[in-house]
Amino acid sequence: MQGLTEKTDSEIDKAGENSSEHIQGKLVYLVAEDLKLAASLLFQTYYDDELLQKIFRADKPDYEKRLRAAIREDLNAFWESGQPIIGIRDGGTLLGVACLTRPGKSFGPGRFWHWRISMLLTAGFLSTRQVLEKERLIQEAMPDVPYHMLAFIAVAPQYQCQGVGHLLVEAAKTVFEEDPESQGIAVYVTRSDYQAFFKKRGYRLQAQIEVEKLPGEVLFYPRLEE
Repeated sequence: MQGLTEKTDSEIDKAGENSSEHIQGKLVYLVAEDLKLAASLLFQTYYDDELLQKIFRADKPDYEKRLRAAIREDLNAFWESGQPIIGIRDGGTLLGVACLTRPGKSFGPGRFWHWRISMLLTAGFLSTRQVLEKERLIQEAMPDVPYHMLAFIAVAPQYQCQGVGHLLVEAAKTVFEEDPESQGIAVYVTRSDYQAFFKKRGYRLQAQIEVEKLPGEVLFYPRLEE
């Protein structure tokens, strides 16, 4: 998670409530032509993510190459399998992006064989294995019900603390609510400020897990009973 908030709790709430006053962008589903722009934004905002630095070996000279490759392969897998990729655009500028996975076993730990092969060739065996292990741990922490997973959410640095993250979270909630099969939406977060961000928006602690010795929380926003 990157670029959601750097402000105090009161400022977070104010940003969410007044987001329309700051942001002139429009929520859209991204198309194939947007993937390069989305990959660039995700790389820029996830570059300093502590978990990804561990998985893709930030101490190695090819860290940037590994991270770019992993983001590219994930986005391609999302697109090819029809997973929702939401963006906020202001003209030709992408302000933020959120990637979700739909319920079902066709997409999740293991993904597809061509994804595995591409990851092995670009990110390496160890990093690929750790990505799969992370997804396995998250899936094991979740109840055996259909649910969406918020895999990526990022806001461009120059548009942070202006309500973009709030809009993306609300858009992701709308996606799952429109799917009668889905029982909620899950997200895995390692930073305490981002955990607070999601909890303020109705996410509940599902489980605490460690990936690469880094503690994190699996949070879940359940479908509300009517």
